[in-house]
Amino acid sequence: MSAHDTPQQIQHDAAEGLEQILHRKEPLKPKERMAIPMQKMPTQDPQIRRDNMQEVAMGYFPEQAKLESMRCLQCKTAPCVKGCPVGIDIPGFLAAAAEGDFQRSIGIIKQSSLLPQVCGRVCPQETQCQEHCTVGKSLKDVNQAVSIGRVERYVADWEREHGVQAPSVKAPTGKRVAVVGSGPASITVAADVRREGHEVTMFEAFHKPGGVLLYGIPEFRLPKAIVQKEVESLQAMGVEIKTNFVIGRTRKLLDLMKKDGYDAIFIGTGAGLPKFMNIEGENLVGVFSANEYLTRSNLMRAYDRERADTPIFKSKKVAVLGGGNVAMDSARTAVRLGADEVHLVYRRTEVEMPARVEEVAHAKEEGVIFHILENAKRIQGNEYGLVTGMECVRYELGEPDASGRRRPVEIPNSEFMIEVDTVIVAIGNESNPLIRQTTPGLDVNKWGNITVNDDGKTSLPGVFAGGDIVLGAATVILAMGEGRRAAASINQMLSTN
Repeated sequence: MSAHDTPQQIQHDAAEGLEQILHRKEPLKPKERMAIPMQKMPTQDPQIRRDNMQEVAMGYFPEQAKLESMRCLQCKTAPCVKGCPVGIDIPGFLAAAAEGDFQRSIGIIKQSSLLPQVCGRVCPQETQCQEHCTVGKSLKDVNQAVSIGRVERYVADWEREHGVQAPSVKAPTGKRVAVVGSGPASITVAADVRREGHEVTMFEAFHKPGGVLLYGIPEFRLPKAIVQKEVESLQAMGVEIKTNFVIGRTRKLLDLMKKDGYDAIFIGTGAGLPKFMNIEGENLVGVFSANEYLTRSNLMRAYDRERADTPIFKSKKVAVLGGGNVAMDSARTAVRLGADEVHLVYRRTEVEMPARVEEVAHAKEEGVIFHILENAKRIQGNEYGLVTGMECVRYELGEPDASGRRRPVEIPNSEFMIEVDTVIVAIGNESNPLIRQTTPGLDVNKWGNITVNDDGKTSLPGVFAGGDIVLGAATVILAMGEGRRAAASINQMLSTN
């Protein structure tokens, strides 16, 4: 098949393949399951999607969801489950999907995961559940593993189209829980605690709830309507959401317990403080942190130039520093905001890039120019303080560092200039210090992340934490796993008090 088959062709091929299997009289053998081609994700044509913010990956057709699920060998040991931070019964939901019972399939997923529409789109399954898949190991290629995330997305979207029922809530207990932040960890805690009958209030610093799902991930990867549905589901359960409420400023953290009467607090404020390179020229006009760039585009809709209150100025040549998903999101957003050229500068090789393989491929298809084994040394500006260029230096790979990746070593006298008018720094995030600075007795590690025990308990009685504020910048599903543990601990504490 060509690199960009039309959705119609992809569906036609899947329907033919499924028809052949359904006419069989004998059950599929393991070798026959592995011979089923991995189902390609239908996507927008790159030349069209460069000019819109609509979702790039269009989702499986039902025939594809069934075929891909049939590739699962239903291993008795279920190694894929061990790679899932929330322990979804992956063989179970795939078996149901293979039979076309999408209602049962999504029901199995939601026993463990509250955000399948989100996780099916943005979680790095290739380094979690799919990394352990027997099919991928047998074919010696993790990219040929069963596409667990894509099937998860399909059945979750199927449920949304057929009407989602809000989770049931037990009788009121009289206990009150404050949830600080509204990202994936906080959403998970709010739902799990509310289901037990406790009152839950969620405090969000921004004017809209959703956390990193809303401001950090572009519309073309995660439509905001999906995040809004998850928020509405919480509200249908009776969760109160207060926006424009900055814990540490609007209200001190412990005052929520001492003055407002909350019995427990969960901190899920994420890791939203951007890191910079501390090089010459980072204060010039035209240098953005990825956080600001993406927040202004995603949350404040700066891409809608005619109606946005705070549009981003029109860039012609953009350089993005970094090689993770945030860097890819920034580069692909810059393309959609109309830049003539977008350069992605990364100091290691593509093999070491932490970004998802799919995101790297999409960025290349959309025309992003990759500069590997290169990095910025200084940013150049003119007499008006505007960015005019960036001096870079070339690298080669040396011995592995603490992360296990080969350390980039600068090549002497390899400096060169790139002409740019915008630089986006996407090299990582750390925790905002506001809560720790305004909360005496709250223990943090050397990076400023809140320290917790295995149950999500902090050093302060009744205060729990989870997600990126504990882990550092991580994934949605890992944050959810942290949230589930903390919620179970909160529920246990409240049931015994």
